[in-house]
Amino acid sequence: MRFGRLDLNLLVALDALLTERSVSLAADKLCLSQSATSSALGRLRDYFGDELLVVKGRNMILTSRAEELIEPVRAVLEQIRTTITVAPPFDPATADRQIRIMASDYSTQVLLSHALALMEKEAPGIRFEIQPMNDSPVETLERGYIDLLLTIDYAISTDHPSQVLFEDDYVVLGWEDNPAMQGEMTRELYFQLGHVTARFGKARVAAFDEWFVKRQKQQRRVEVVAPTFLSLAGLVIGTNRIATVHRRMAETFARNLPLVTRETPFTIPPIREAVQWHVSNTNDPALRWVVERLAQCSEGRAPTPNEDAQSKRDEVEMAFRMSQQPAN
Repeated sequence: MRFGRLDLNLLVALDALLTERSVSLAADKLCLSQSATSSALGRLRDYFGDELLVVKGRNMILTSRAEELIEPVRAVLEQIRTTITVAPPFDPATADRQIRIMASDYSTQVLLSHALALMEKEAPGIRFEIQPMNDSPVETLERGYIDLLLTIDYAISTDHPSQVLFEDDYVVLGWEDNPAMQGEMTRELYFQLGHVTARFGKARVAAFDEWFVKRQKQQRRVEVVAPTFLSLAGLVIGTNRIATVHRRMAETFARNLPLVTRETPFTIPPIREAVQWHVSNTNDPALRWVVERLAQCSEGRAPTPNEDAQSKRDEVEMAFRMSQQPAN
């Protein structure tokens, strides 16, 4: 690469020659042959119109022009090293950054609302934009419209690194005055009642639980289809309908609304919530810090600067390191 007539690659050779004051020693430092280093010296002499190094007795000495170049050349290379070669350390307290996260209202309710509140205390300059889930979340990540994708693990891409955050299972949610919620929820009762469920996007994709209810060889009577998980609570209050809801979200509803939960009368496999980032962002320290904090908060713990969270940090570190490994 040239800047004007100067081949910028020669700056490294010039620094070595000015420091070592010897072609052979400079060649060793640069891992070049003596002939290649002599050639570089010749090109430098031609550019500066000065001998730069001259033989005196058995040694080489610098000309006055070469002496003048020592500090400027060293300063230029140091600036390149500190601003380009070496990434600046990440300090959450002073970071000024916007991070875009795609997440469902479920993920926002059970994890992000708490995690972002805690992160504000450590990183007041980091701003977050939460985008709703669409029909092509991985494509949105790949096109650079979001920085992090928060979703269940079966919906993420194998082409990009990810980190599992937590597992969650399902319970039956209903109004506390619903007669069906006064005792144990049986299989027979479950399929007799009207149901509220959520479906998403233009394709009206069913919630995860619906896929497994269909395997029970009985059809549940869906009476209300909602556009979000959060709307399920309000749609069962004052009715005899029930909803099959993630346990973490259902517990939040039951603490604040006239709702109760019951165990499902059959097994629904738990979901695993994961966070994914584009492979090109593997070395982004801000994203790594956010993922670490999400991992801590997913365990129901409030991270603090002095907290011993080495195990979770190791998991996040491993996820980022593995994403740097070449695919087999």
